Amino acid sequence: MGTATDGQALLGPALAAIQAEVDACFDALLPMAADPRDRLVEAMRYAAIGGGKRLRPLLVCATAAMFGVDRTAAVRVGTALEAIHAYSLIHDDLPCMDDDALRHGKPTVHKAFDEATAVLAGDALHAFAFELLSDPATSGDPFTRIELVRTLATASGLHGMCGGQMMDIVAETTTFDLPTVTRLQQLKTGALLGAAVEMGAVLGRLAPEGRTHLRGYARDIGLAFQIADDLLDAEGDEAAAGKALRKDAAAGKETFLSLLGPDRAREQAHLLVEQAVAHLASHGPEADLLRALARFIVERDR
Repeated sequence: MGTATDGQALLGPALAAIQAEVDACFDALLPMAADPRDRLVEAMRYAAIGGGKRLRPLLVCATAAMFGVDRTAAVRVGTALEAIHAYSLIHDDLPCMDDDALRHGKPTVHKAFDEATAVLAGDALHAFAFELLSDPATSGDPFTRIELVRTLATASGLHGMCGGQMMDIVAETTTFDLPTVTRLQQLKTGALLGAAVEMGAVLGRLAPEGRTHLRGYARDIGLAFQIADDLLDAEGDEAAAGKALRKDAAAGKETFLSLLGPDRAREQAHLLVEQAVAHLASHGPEADLLRALARFIVERDR
């Protein structure tokens, strides 16, 4: 089994590669329309290309690679997942939601274009994700395609990200305890991270009963990711983050940080990462990238 240092050496090149591959996939599949839809396509490309760490697509590819999946198929699935993530950020940033002016160090979509275009760009990226997953070019197996679609749809909607976002809105006017905050973040943040790992296993045709350890890994990194986000929001640098910080405290929301305090929160994040890595004990060096990703989640600065 590889060491933590070996895994970290894998991570930099892996992040650079997936960022370039996802950008290339969006670029190829979202050509300009050469008609009045051009503004919509431009807004979609603005939101989707050249921003973000691409952790979710990398989780797809790292999981799929353990089962010998073709890289091109995994990148297409990761791009679909990133389209959902990009749409959610566009809508999150709108004045009716978080009202943010900066994302990935540049103006948010509704600032760079207008609110109506931003809504449509998010809607179109949402549809694009499922168009991509249901395309035979992604997988020649219709059963694999429908399981990919179902996994992402469930993680995106009421029982995943959107449900968590609604809880987050309610949190502005209601005091949540730690179990409720945990549930909120498992849906809002953890669901798409979990879907990334699950979809990699789906591509690898791993039976559902064989995915229990991967689901445990995904659950733990999802919570660790959000604790790290809470710490960055309170202690991070806005220039490095490329977005406004300290908004949760200003809104009076309970977070892992407000409920646990910074020291306990940081300790909990590291415990979750070690627990996530332990879920991969049955795998050898082929899981080193997943191990490195877990550790990166609590060590990142943005």
